[in-house]
Amino acid sequence: MNRANVNGYGGGDRGRGGVNLPALRGHNEALLLDLLRAAGPPGLGRAELAARTGLTPQAVSKITARLAAEGLVAEAGRDASTGGKPRTRLRLVPGARYAVGVHLDRDELRAVRVDLAGGVVARLSGPLDFGAGPEAVAEAAVRAVGRVSAGAAAPRLLGVGVAAPGPLDWRTGVLGRVTGFPEWDGYPLREVLVGRLGLAVVVDKDTNAGVAAAGPGGPGPGAVVYLHFGTGLGAGLWLDGAVYRGARSGAGEFGHQVLRLDGPPCRCGGRGCLEVLCLEAAARGDLRGAARVLGEGAANLVALLDVDRVLLGGRVVAGAPEVFVSGVREVLAARALTAAPPTVGLAPAGVAEGAAELAAGRLFGRG
Repeated sequence: MNRANVNGYGGGDRGRGGVNLPALRGHNEALLLDLLRAAGPPGLGRAELAARTGLTPQAVSKITARLAAEGLVAEAGRDASTGGKPRTRLRLVPGARYAVGVHLDRDELRAVRVDLAGGVVARLSGPLDFGAGPEAVAEAAVRAVGRVSAGAAAPRLLGVGVAAPGPLDWRTGVLGRVTGFPEWDGYPLREVLVGRLGLAVVVDKDTNAGVAAAGPGGPGPGAVVYLHFGTGLGAGLWLDGAVYRGARSGAGEFGHQVLRLDGPPCRCGGRGCLEVLCLEAAARGDLRGAARVLGEGAANLVALLDVDRVLLGGRVVAGAPEVFVSGVREVLAARALTAAPPTVGLAPAGVAEGAAELAAGRLFGRG
């Protein structure tokens, strides 16, 4: 089911207004679905939907009737009567559609199938050799999608989101010279997967998927950064209610800021990069030291972007979450340029879940 892409990919944009024009029916449907998704099981009444969107009550009734016929919307009960006819509340039906998310890491593959509320209904993980080459990795992704989507009718699958190491062009789904894996340069991953799966496919950097995983529709208002510490180190940026990718898809190369001019060589070709310093500290078992170094890099980013929240994720962080949260928090507090340093916490979901969120976004007007 195709939805009009009016606003581009964003999230938490509850201020979007409806448009009373037949040509933008898809936009208005997406707008109502997004509001119902945010409302959760209690749902919203038609009058409230009209008030929030600027659509007429008649338009809301027609649109919600269509959505109900498609199985996307159902009644959520009735409000208590205030003397007139009790108003019916509507809710999103989570199991009406699904999206699949795949995280291609350098040595591991994770895949999930999620419902419209972001709930995971199937997942798998296993080893992956990113160095085996694009064709082998693409085939592994195809098999993973087939396994997690087993039992879901094709019309109910919105599409597949694939998160991979950067650099890559998220518009075309073509990978660049991934650090340590130059053979990926120019590989049209999205085109290949569309051909083999017969589904809509979104390809984006793992860090962008990570910040999108902060919740249905994204982490909300303000400036939020997601720092991913796994086999590499990168950042996902959430600015002004949307993932910020940069004009050339290059935003978020957080790990390759130089902290020590005479530091150890990094696989990117530089020396003393944040990534190599963190990886070396973690390899020798100094997780507190790795957290402090990560905090120094985070402090640079916070000072540059005036960040409200810092979210941490990735397998190294998952192995010692409190060490990293407290370590980064301490550095940010010490280096704060304002009275209130940003909050620091763990990302609420993984990169594969975020990739699925990117794939589901088109239904909610963020395709």
